[in-house]
Amino acid sequence: MSPRAVVLLSGGLDSTTVLAIASREFDCFALTVAYGQRHAIEIDAARRVAAEMQAREHKVVSVDLSSIGGSALTDSIEVPKDRSEMAGIPVTYVPARNTVMLAIALGYAETLQADDIFVGVNAVDYSGYPDCRPEFVDAFESLANLATKRAVEGHRIAIHAPLIRLTKVEIIRRGLEMGVDYGITRSCYDPNPRGQACGRCDSCLIRKRAFAELGMADPAPYADD
Repeated sequence: MSPRAVVLLSGGLDSTTVLAIASREFDCFALTVAYGQRHAIEIDAARRVAAEMQAREHKVVSVDLSSIGGSALTDSIEVPKDRSEMAGIPVTYVPARNTVMLAIALGYAETLQADDIFVGVNAVDYSGYPDCRPEFVDAFESLANLATKRAVEGHRIAIHAPLIRLTKVEIIRRGLEMGVDYGITRSCYDPNPRGQACGRCDSCLIRKRAFAELGMADPAPYADD
C-alpha cells in the first residue's frame, strides 16, 4: 500500500505536474485553497485535474485572503500585462499565500497521518515571489517538524518541491513524459468569464514561451485564439 501525501493543487500547470510526480509513489490527497482569488476558474480546473488524474480525494478549503487585499489576484488592482522584463516582486504576489496554504496542507496531512506534502513552487521561471524560494520551503519544513503532534511523536514531515529548480520548459517536458494533459489546466492571472487565458499576464507569457520553445502550441484556451 502506497504512503499518503497531500498535494497542493491550484489547477495550474506546475501543480498538475507535481500531482503527476507524486502519484507515482504516493496515494495522493489533493488540496485546493480557495483564497478569495478574483477568478474561480482555476478552482474549476483543479477539480478537473483531480478527477482526470484520479486523486484519492480532492478537498477545497476556503480562506478569504481578499479580506486583507494587497494583491492584484485578490483586490481591485490591475494585473500587469505585456511585461518584457519581470524584475522585482509584482502586484500579483499574494501576501503570505504559500505560508497559509502550506499550513492548511500541514493540518490536513496530520488528520490523514500523512508525512509528505507536495507543492508546485518554482524559483527559476517565476515572477519573483519570495515564497517560491528554496529557503522558504526549507524553513517551512523546519516549522512543520516543530509544530505538529505527529512530528513530535517521531514521524518526520517532508515538504517536497520537485519543480523548484526546473525551468518551465523542463517542467512541461517532464509532465508530457508522464502523460499530463495541459489542456485542462489554467494558469492565467486574468482570464475572461469563459475561462480563456488573457495571453498577456506574466503567467501566460512564461507559459506560452515555454511551449513555443518546445515547438508546441499551448493547449489551454486563449482569448486571442
